[in-house]
Amino acid sequence: MTVVDDTVAREFALTVSINGEQYATIVCTPTSLKELVIGFLASEGIIGNQADIQSLTIDDYKGFAYVELNFKIEVSERTERWIGSCCGKSREFYLKQDVKVAKTIMSKTKINPNQIVNLMQEFDNKANVFSQTGGVHQAGLATSANIETTFIDIGRHNALDKLFGYILLNKLPARDFCILFSGRISSEVVLKVSKIGAGILLAKSAPTDLALKLADDLQITAVGFIRNNSLNVYTHGYRILNNGIEKNTQVRGGDL
Repeated sequence: MTVVDDTVAREFALTVSINGEQYATIVCTPTSLKELVIGFLASEGIIGNQADIQSLTIDDYKGFAYVELNFKIEVSERTERWIGSCCGKSREFYLKQDVKVAKTIMSKTKINPNQIVNLMQEFDNKANVFSQTGGVHQAGLATSANIETTFIDIGRHNALDKLFGYILLNKLPARDFCILFSGRISSEVVLKVSKIGAGILLAKSAPTDLALKLADDLQITAVGFIRNNSLNVYTHGYRILNNGIEKNTQVRGGDL
């Protein structure tokens, strides 16, 4: 028998306080917490951009993020909730907030299959924490040629919120980018991409039927099963260019 040390994913509870009142506790990976909090608040529809925040202080020892906004909100009317990291049941579906923040994407950004394959290979190469632990999701922001940044978290929604926060902090036009994702395309992921404002979602795994209905309605190009030299285009294939398809690349899709 061989005994070796194993690397495990870190799990951390971060309580977000808004204007002095506790709003939510997020179970997350304790990295890029500033991006996480800003992306979370934007996803919740509480802020529209970074300028709405007067101050943000993170006490990672106590596990608190203290947010002061430039306006008042009725936190007491919202139920404080515990947002866990468990996939599939990680968040409740808040229809009112989703309708408020989710938007139809009019992005004209396009990409070809060879670029998609290359981006996913680069994305995989950056997945060091996943390789070590097998316990995190990864989300990335990319142009058709290069990956801008990646974030990891034990919660898939948190990884995307960190990406959202990064976009807001750096005042990037989300419509000009693609989003790379390590997991399956769920309805939750599609809604998050819609809130971020990107038109192309590239994922390693399969979609769900509700996710594809939402992607179709929100005009998001959903591409899944990007593995080796194969990919499936599920919705709004007009953003996938017919050029750049190498002989050994398999592309499946009904509306290309």
